[in-house]
Amino acid sequence: MTQIRIAHITTIDLSLRYLLLNQLTALQQAGYSIIGISTAGPDVPVIESAGIRHIPVAMTRNFTPLADLGTLWHLYRVMRRERFTIVHTHTPKPGLLGQVAARLAGVPIVVNTLHGFYFHDRMPWMWRRFYILMERIAAQCSDVILSQNHDDIQTAIRERICPPEKIKFLGNGIDLERFDRARLDPRTIQDRRRQWNIPEDALVIGFVGRLVREKGVLELMQAMQQVLSQIPNTRLLVIGPVDGEKRDALTPAIAQEYGIAHACIFTGLQTEMPEFYALMDLFVLPSYREGFPRTPMEASAMGVPCIVTDIRGCRETVENGRNGLLVPLYDNPALVNAMLELLTDRNKATHMGMEGRRIAIERFDERQVFVKVKAEYARLLAECGLSAQ
Repeated sequence: MTQIRIAHITTIDLSLRYLLLNQLTALQQAGYSIIGISTAGPDVPVIESAGIRHIPVAMTRNFTPLADLGTLWHLYRVMRRERFTIVHTHTPKPGLLGQVAARLAGVPIVVNTLHGFYFHDRMPWMWRRFYILMERIAAQCSDVILSQNHDDIQTAIRERICPPEKIKFLGNGIDLERFDRARLDPRTIQDRRRQWNIPEDALVIGFVGRLVREKGVLELMQAMQQVLSQIPNTRLLVIGPVDGEKRDALTPAIAQEYGIAHACIFTGLQTEMPEFYALMDLFVLPSYREGFPRTPMEASAMGVPCIVTDIRGCRETVENGRNGLLVPLYDNPALVNAMLELLTDRNKATHMGMEGRRIAIERFDERQVFVKVKAEYARLLAECGLSAQ
């Protein structure tokens, strides 16, 4: 019997590696032939070393009509040549271009994982309507939409993006064995602390994400000013790359503008993330828009209490008062108060960290996501008269 060929498409190779690689290898182990498609980049060798073939297709992450038409044509040609049985798209740009190309190329099954809608309530009305229209077009091409959070399901139905029967809850997950503080050697953590010149008695606030405005980096800088005025021996550990392709990109120089450069540590992109979470007393993500963010899941699994904005996606990762605190979007005083509360009440912070590990075990096991994806593939293949094995 011919092996089922499945293409997973993201805009950049970083997403294939850091968001999907475990899922892709699990699907390959289940007997599928898995191919990753994205813009070529430095993460491709890691993807291929895991046994996943990669096909480069250049994509931009901004609205670039002429370049997008070129991407659509390239994806169409790849799909006609490769004859995939399933095309599975991720993130907004492939969610549109990848699905349209798949339908034009006659791919039998098209699946989209919704990692969070690009539009939001605070976006200018005309742009919001434009992105909703694009989502409606994309949804017309989907056999099923797998939403990472519950809020987006309600939004999709309310905005008439798709009928209720087409969209299902998928959730999100992480490797709980990897993100487990008990597996770390305390000496390794001390070495990391010395490597980044973090004083032994300093409290560490952590942020993990791209350095862009929509991740709430400016709000975090403002809040850090206030925290330092009350707890001077605090450090802000910022882990993540400068995202020069985005219009709202920021650089480490932003800390100088806020007068807090002496208390900020910018590490850039890191791969040994459990060791960095182990340095943190508190994790903060004041983001404007999320699907189902991985970083609060990872922090919780490592026993670090979290503060996140009370928005869709983030609400799926933090149960207010249990494994962390939710704060209103753009409410700087609330963010400062939450940070000070968990930095000064160490008993509460420790309890929330312990609850975070429990919640991670209950809700954030990535293997549960893999089971759901395999089940959807089997259902869709059966409907097409094909076998999943």
